[in-house]
Amino acid sequence: MQNGRDSIREVANAVCDGVRQVGDASYAILPKDLAHALGNAKKAVLGQIRCVVDWEMSWIDDRVAGGDRMREEWRQKCRQT
Repeated sequence: MQNGRDSIREVANAVCDGVRQVGDASYAILPKDLAHALGNAKKAVLGQIRCVVDWEMSWIDDRVAGGDRMREEWRQKCRQT
């Protein structure tokens, strides 16, 4: 069983190495300053996406909390009547 897992791990590592080499080559064909500028631009975009995702998650948490408060208000009103 361990031998099967090792062979799967070796295949996965080989695939990851291949993808890594393709990624390296895609930047190696560019001039150095352009490659660095492109990398920085991609990181900036991903950083903004992360900010949007964080904001969305916070918004969802706030809406769920608001729903909890509203549900409790409704429950209290139903008990009063």
